[in-house]
Amino acid sequence: MVATPNDDLRNIIRNVVDFPKKGIVFRDITTLLKDPAAFSQVTDILYCRYADRKIDKVVAIESRGFIFGSALAYKLNAGFIPVRKPNKLPSTKIRQEYQLEYGVDALEIHTDAISPGDRVLVVDDLLATGGTSLATCSLVQKLGGTVLGLAFLIELTFLQGRKKLIGFDTFSIISYDEE
Repeated sequence: MVATPNDDLRNIIRNVVDFPKKGIVFRDITTLLKDPAAFSQVTDILYCRYADRKIDKVVAIESRGFIFGSALAYKLNAGFIPVRKPNKLPSTKIRQEYQLEYGVDALEIHTDAISPGDRVLVVDDLLATGGTSLATCSLVQKLGGTVLGLAFLIELTFLQGRKKLIGFDTFSIISYDEE
């Protein structure tokens, strides 16, 4: 197999075994973020993919999605919109609940964050089961925005989150096929 630039990025990400609980391999991106060349490479990959899509807003999911989303919004000359966990946004907002393995969680967005017809890119660091991404798309659509794509640094393909996102243009830079 020929090594790719994405393999180089994968090698920079630290694997933390048994975090946050036994049996989980946590993909720690802080090692990538502290590397200026790697962080720039990720931002450039995303920028090149979406530069010609006429993105109005980059919507990023709390919290690590903010890191990539804000840098990308700057490069795309687009607005940056945070989607947050409940009770973190100070103004009028709407809420979308989604299923967890053992319960329900929710995300919120300000009601004035998206205008009808806005062309939106949703960004996060990780695609796992797809619940937070699908909830975020729902929030964007409720406000009249059009989701042009979903972009991730990492995709855990063995969790099959992409199946929840059928109909959306979904892109990930690095994929892990097993834990």
